Amino acid sequence: MITINLLEQLKSETLSNHQQLEKHLIVKLKGMKSPDDYINILQIFYAYFAALEDQINQFIGLDQLPDYAERRKTESIKNDILALNGVVPEKATAVDLPEIGSMLQAFGALYVIEGSTLGGQVISKMISKQLALDDDAGISFFKSYGEQTMAMWEKFKAVLEHHAASQKAADEITEAANETFGKFRLWMEKK
Repeated sequence: MITINLLEQLKSETLSNHQQLEKHLIVKLKGMKSPDDYINILQIFYAYFAALEDQINQFIGLDQLPDYAERRKTESIKNDILALNGVVPEKATAVDLPEIGSMLQAFGALYVIEGSTLGGQVISKMISKQLALDDDAGISFFKSYGEQTMAMWEKFKAVLEHHAASQKAADEITEAANETFGKFRLWMEKK
């Protein structure tokens, strides 16, 4: 029997695309001078994640991921935009998104979304300090699960590994995660 370490595979095989995306995000975050700049970042996330979640929803529900309803990010991004008096943008189109035609591909895309909650803990503090937002208005997306972030990440990883029952499945998840990172970077570069 082949032992698959999906999480090691994901981390190593998506590293380049992950780092490139992170680099573009850091440039945007460091360049923030006003709440409008931050609203623009939220709009970038909303347009991409909202469309991506629509695709993921076709293949993942409570049967595949029991706490999936808690993991949707679109509403919190929308609420942050509105709290800052921004305009909620249109969703990205299919051409801007990774191909998601199976549950495994959906889990690969969700790996990227869920992984963003880890960095969000640092980002939320930076934004709050940099823009001096009242009562942390507009940072619920980046705060995500708050003190429960690591516990939620651990639960997600366990479910993800459960679905990677073969090397072929692990490869499909990894390929989708890589494509999600890459397409999100391209989306961010355009905005």
